[in-house]
Amino acid sequence: MPSIKPFRALIPSYHECSVIVTRPLDNYSTGEARLIATENRYSFLHLIDPSLAEPSWRDMRTELIYRKINLTIKEFLDSRKLILQNIPALYIYECVHNGLAQKGIWSLCETDDYLSGAIRKHEVTVERREKQLADYLINTGLDSNPVLITYPPLPAIDQEIDKYSKTPPLIDLLYNDGSKHRLWAVEDKDDIQEIENAIASLDVLYIADGHHRAAAMKGQGQFSAVLMNTSEIKIHEFNRLIKGLNGLTASEIIEKVSEKFELTVSNEPVYPTKIHEIGMYLKGLWYKIIPTFMILNEKHDLVGNLDVSILQDHILAPVLGISDPRTDARITFQGRITGNSARIQDSVDHGPYSIAFTLFPITVERLLMVADAGLIMPPKSTWIEPKFLVGLLTNYTPNSKSL
Repeated sequence: MPSIKPFRALIPSYHECSVIVTRPLDNYSTGEARLIATENRYSFLHLIDPSLAEPSWRDMRTELIYRKINLTIKEFLDSRKLILQNIPALYIYECVHNGLAQKGIWSLCETDDYLSGAIRKHEVTVERREKQLADYLINTGLDSNPVLITYPPLPAIDQEIDKYSKTPPLIDLLYNDGSKHRLWAVEDKDDIQEIENAIASLDVLYIADGHHRAAAMKGQGQFSAVLMNTSEIKIHEFNRLIKGLNGLTASEIIEKVSEKFELTVSNEPVYPTKIHEIGMYLKGLWYKIIPTFMILNEKHDLVGNLDVSILQDHILAPVLGISDPRTDARITFQGRITGNSARIQDSVDHGPYSIAFTLFPITVERLLMVADAGLIMPPKSTWIEPKFLVGLLTNYTPNSKSL
């Protein structure tokens, strides 16, 4: 059975929370991140990459960069920009963005549960990325971007969340993107036990987002996670944009696609409203493409009949030459937030892309079925919300390398 535990969190000063927290580094362009770090000496970005504000650090050896990060952590702690809480706690977390409110429990999860399958995954990870994250954690002790985990609704946890949500929060942040973030500390031993017992009553938990972060913690004992029940998390599509047409003309692309798909021109941007419906944008025109009965009956496994797999197996690989979407530089993935029709059309009409595909999002139920079957989805199959701010609540475990 899975388990969770409270922890001593590193939390930004209440009055300077908006100054400290940040979106993950890969959410910014290099120029954006450097500007933020240059103008704000207390941004958590300084604890991710010191070279953003100090160009002289860009060519420094890795061990010196980590030494700089640890000196900056000490500075933040000494000035009480970041405050290490005295009492271990679980935390109630709420994120409100684009009119959607989502609540869950912020805790530590056991890496043994991840390794044993008590926390199940549905996505393959890249070893290089795992190593980068693991090296960062070992050398800094900062686990500041939680894994998102989901589970079937549990009334006992819902009641605890509801009870604390009616009290003044520990953190109440309106971020500059319009999102709202609130935290409540659960320090009462009886309430902690109630939540722990509810989680322990489950057979398994499921990783919704953050597979690389979980995998990177394999040697660390625990990792930071936000647990939300399946009714709280939202899954959106991950669309595909491709550079070049693999030496083919637009007419040849349409001809090849028509061999295995029913293809019709659409006067409106195609954002699929059901499974097995795919949108394609090429040379100023939107198309609705639907796989033939033959394709749908070709594979009977859960993953093979996902639309992301059908697109990959019957168009991206054989027609456009994208055999490995994890490594091919010609393909870009756009999630729901950034992948609106205007941006997709502009990216194709004015470069750098030649063709785009839109997909219907995978359901939470299908995600759990894939995980239960021990199967793995293609990369970038899901865009899952909420997305977390870095530095809002950190599991800080300094060791000999991070001191």
